[in-house]
Amino acid sequence: MGVEQSIEVRAAGGDRAAFTALMTATKADLYRFVRRYVGDEAEAHDVLQEAYASAWLAMRRYDPARPFDVWLRSIALNKCRDWSRRRAVRRVVRGVMGLDAHEATSVGDPAPTPETRLDDRRRAEDLQRALSDFPDALKAPLLLATLEGRSHGEIAVILGVTPKAVETRIARARRKLADILAWAPGKGA
Repeated sequence: MGVEQSIEVRAAGGDRAAFTALMTATKADLYRFVRRYVGDEAEAHDVLQEAYASAWLAMRRYDPARPFDVWLRSIALNKCRDWSRRRAVRRVVRGVMGLDAHEATSVGDPAPTPETRLDDRRRAEDLQRALSDFPDALKAPLLLATLEGRSHGEIAVILGVTPKAVETRIARARRKLADILAWAPGKGA
């Protein structure tokens, strides 16, 4: 009687069904992370697809001794960073073409009509706007900790830094976010 292999080992061996099962198991959490990072629903779906495509192409190099979700999150974070770089280039190109900066860079959902949700929406937009301008070194650990609930140790592995560096970056990000949101437009000065 043979020993049954884990789903990660089967996927690393090229088993498409195992990889599809891993995608299904991780898609909702990974999408939430990517959506928060990029700030746009459609773009988040594109980045998520890129992350899974890259993961599939790199799957044979995956070490099943490592947690799959941490490995996958590293790939997704790199895709988010790539998206940010492409976005910066698009902003420059649009600026050169003379498009209004707000129109060239604005993304997001239309404001909901119920007045009771308007203030929540404004706060969410202020938060997303603040996060969109954060440097990656602060944004990634903050999102991984708050949105994903990851430990400093897990974040350190994903980012390739020490847990102390993660702790410091999260603290800096929270201070910076508090400073920004203290005078955000939706705050009502």
